[in-house]
Amino acid sequence: MSKKVICFALCALLLALSSSAEGQQPKKVPRIGYLIGAPDSANSARMEAFRQGLRELGYVEGKNIVIEWRSAEGKLDRLPALAAELVRLKVNVIVTAGPTATGSAKKATVTIPIVMSNDNDPVGSGFVTSLARPGGNITGMATLAPEIGGKRLELLTEIVPRLSRVAVFGTSTQPSYAQVLKETELAAGALKVKLQYLDVLSPKDIETAFRAASKGRADAVLVLQAGVFSSRRTQIVDLAVKSRLPAIYFQPEFVEAGGLMSYGPSFTDLYRRAATYVDKILKGAKPADLPIEQPTKFELIINLKAAKQIDLTIPPTVLARADRVIK
Repeated sequence: MSKKVICFALCALLLALSSSAEGQQPKKVPRIGYLIGAPDSANSARMEAFRQGLRELGYVEGKNIVIEWRSAEGKLDRLPALAAELVRLKVNVIVTAGPTATGSAKKATVTIPIVMSNDNDPVGSGFVTSLARPGGNITGMATLAPEIGGKRLELLTEIVPRLSRVAVFGTSTQPSYAQVLKETELAAGALKVKLQYLDVLSPKDIETAFRAASKGRADAVLVLQAGVFSSRRTQIVDLAVKSRLPAIYFQPEFVEAGGLMSYGPSFTDLYRRAATYVDKILKGAKPADLPIEQPTKFELIINLKAAKQIDLTIPPTVLARADRVIK
């Protein structure tokens, strides 16, 4: 009888020790993949905004969350391999910085949730079924605001005396291109400004576009959102100065690189808000059921050094509306 009691006691003790060990096992730390085409150095502010968004939700990198940062360093053809690498690492979520990165992630996986930090037209790009109900493994932030083209054109009329002709740099293969052009044309008609459309499909078309703008006697340049421009910011800014053409851009990074002016969604705000999607997905939400959010905050950035280079004076009324002025 005593042997049975001892055996029972030992079994109970082993079971208790086993349960205690299981209870003390560290909780699995979520792993986030972050995929970007541009060099990290050019997007440090956005990456920090994403980290900030995570911190606001209680996530601290290296403690209760791991982020696998992957950058193509401007070589977009590397994105598919980097996306495949993140899939092999079995990350819980992939956060993408821009439509090219999103496209690569989409081809790499149909099961791992993908959170877009920005995309100008997720439906037109074929990433989601609708903004309200994405329907697949992709959700996140959109920058879709076609009326922005008209607002940028209006700003050009305010800073360029007797503006009559504007060269529009765009990429016709962009999903939102036609819609943005339509809104810009409506604004041009109201402002009595003629538009010169220049299709830039690859980096080799950039210099050609500036020559065509000068030959067409453009008074200014309006640069629409496209990946080819983001990866050639310095070149575009330099050519605008060389051509003595006032230009307005879709990202503040152009102005920080020496460009004249930008107006558009606050990308740091979009990246910060992308963290809320990561949080919801880690807590069990499905991307298919999380509506795409659109911009709520817009920024006007002006570079006075760039204005001085082309002998342009920015009116005080415009400067007063700027969110940031680089002197």
